Amino acid sequence: MTAKIVLIDIETAPSLGWTWEKYDTNIIEFTQHWFMLSYAYKTLDDNTVHIQALPDYPGYTKDLTNDLLLVKSLWDVLDSADIVIAHNGDAFDIKKSNARFIAHGLPPPAPYKTVDTLKIARKHFKFESNKLGDLGKMLEIGVKVPHTGFSLWKGCMAGDMDSWEKMKEYNVQDVLLLEEVYLKLRPWAATHPDVNLYGVSGGCPSCGGSKIQRRGFSYAKTQIRQRFHCQGCGHWYAGALVKREKEKL
Repeated sequence: MTAKIVLIDIETAPSLGWTWEKYDTNIIEFTQHWFMLSYAYKTLDDNTVHIQALPDYPGYTKDLTNDLLLVKSLWDVLDSADIVIAHNGDAFDIKKSNARFIAHGLPPPAPYKTVDTLKIARKHFKFESNKLGDLGKMLEIGVKVPHTGFSLWKGCMAGDMDSWEKMKEYNVQDVLLLEEVYLKLRPWAATHPDVNLYGVSGGCPSCGGSKIQRRGFSYAKTQIRQRFHCQGCGHWYAGALVKREKEKL
């Protein structure tokens, strides 16, 4: 058994409401609350990106805002995952998904761990921008699909099929770019979930790789641990406690 690691990206519609002035951010009244437009996901190391959007489900033309079936399918994806990777996922993708789950009366999916690539970027680096597209450009690993801006979202909300095709393309590319950014940042993720706990015994806790080198010791105030370096992904980690008697040998 190995960990099922899922990379995911969701797209949502904005909420619509009334405001007195252009600069005024206080909404007087909502006329339409936000809903799920689409989501794309892939399993790590699997070449297939799966994309689901509102028009893929029956009844779409009768109600352009009904995301029940879409949200149920997203629930199934997260329910089957051991580790979920997303950019700004902890603050956006996961919480937005949970909001739609409970709105539709769905229970919590099975517990899973998360890795937020935005948090890794913010913690360990000082990039000019931590946006997914900007990271892809700066690290020279890919770019986002260019689009027409907010008009793309408006087109999808109006049921325009050309807009939906572009949205799907955009959503899929975000997941592919997310994977490249994740793999680039993964060696730096000190709190990455230990994949050994899912059946990959004795490998790198970050990637599960078996090419490991012993590289000295990690010293704390009262503890000594063997230090290891993964030759596959480049991750450093500490092993079990080392008795001080062994240190002198």
